[in-house]
Amino acid sequence: MSDPADDEVHQIVQRVLKRYAGLSNQSPAASAGASTPVTLPQTDPNPTLRKVIAIGADHGGFELKEILKPELTALGYDYIDVGTNTKDAVDYPDFAHEVAKLVSSGKAWRGVMIDGAGIGSCIVANKVPGVRAGMAYDYSSALNSREHNDTNLLTLGAGLIGVALAKQILKVWLSTPFGGERHQRRVNKITAVEKLYTK
Repeated sequence: MSDPADDEVHQIVQRVLKRYAGLSNQSPAASAGASTPVTLPQTDPNPTLRKVIAIGADHGGFELKEILKPELTALGYDYIDVGTNTKDAVDYPDFAHEVAKLVSSGKAWRGVMIDGAGIGSCIVANKVPGVRAGMAYDYSSALNSREHNDTNLLTLGAGLIGVALAKQILKVWLSTPFGGERHQRRVNKITAVEKLYTK
């Protein structure tokens, strides 16, 4: 099955924004017509400050990593690429750990890690104190992981999603604010559990 075209993805996201998030600022006539770029919520309290994103991949995610790096630049972010830099076989835990360490230490604002399925890297990253990694595979999971869980590291499965969808997930994940309120209480409990097992 081929990946949906960017225009089709934009139309789908517009419908989701309009129906569920209430974030679309376009009129019904505009959304029914030709596809236009999605207007994402502005969540950065200081949009002029460039934020650093740590990005990494194993051999299965290398190509998608290289595609997403220019997207980060276009969105106004700087990035630290921890590798891998070829398609030669490597072990995803090594690179997921490097991304997670940069996020945990505060050297990176957020992190993105790409492997074949996104699952293993998510497990590794969540072993690092202070990291809340979430795997996203569609618009809703990206939105939810930020709004409800305040994730600071995104994992993607290059073998499970196409390029157009990966770009949309990245944009939504970077731009969605944490919801706070009842979600803050739950995130506090996640942190409390983590502290039980860290010295």
